[in-house]
Amino acid sequence: MDPVRQKRFLYGLAGAGLVGLAVALIVVFAGGKSSDASTSSNKEVAAAMAAAGCTYVTKAVLPPKDGQNFHNDSPTLASKVKWSTFPPSGGGHYPLWAVWGFYTQPVNARQVVHNEEHGGVIIWWGPNVSQETIAQLRTFYDGSPTGMFGTPIAGLGNKIALTAWTGDPTRYYQNGYYGVGHLAVCSKFDEKAFTTFRDAYRGKGPEGIPLSSDQQGTGPS
Repeated sequence: MDPVRQKRFLYGLAGAGLVGLAVALIVVFAGGKSSDASTSSNKEVAAAMAAAGCTYVTKAVLPPKDGQNFHNDSPTLASKVKWSTFPPSGGGHYPLWAVWGFYTQPVNARQVVHNEEHGGVIIWWGPNVSQETIAQLRTFYDGSPTGMFGTPIAGLGNKIALTAWTGDPTRYYQNGYYGVGHLAVCSKFDEKAFTTFRDAYRGKGPEGIPLSSDQQGTGPS
């Protein structure tokens, strides 16, 4: 097992519990199963977002600054981190992810990106989004909270965004492969479009963490 895989294996053991350990063993020793989002999925999401009046992009995730580990990009919650999109859809992040949930106060993006690495789909909204719309987002979240995360973020104005980070865990950190970020930005909530995005990308993070480990209210101990 190479050093990077060893580090990810031990980290999964410490932070993801027995289920995460089981999956880590499968990924590391049996080759795992690719969780890269397919081209057809991307096209389906793009079509749904266009129909809802949203913008949608996929972008390669910027590599870790030291070429070794994304955790080193943000050793503190105040570290300067550069991402390929705003809101961030993958890349450098703090070593501990945030407790899964739907928040009314902003959660540090450096932690939230770590939730993306674990397969999370993130709902972001700007400070000028109406309470009525936030209530719609909360209802959407409550309908299927596993692997979902909601937080306001400064700089998004009156817009809503969805992000996800997908990748093949058998290739992660190898030969410059760091997965792909997905970002949709919308002026309003559209249930069909949001459901399409969620179902296409949730549980497909580059670390191969199982969706069952991304339960509401759980996080680093």
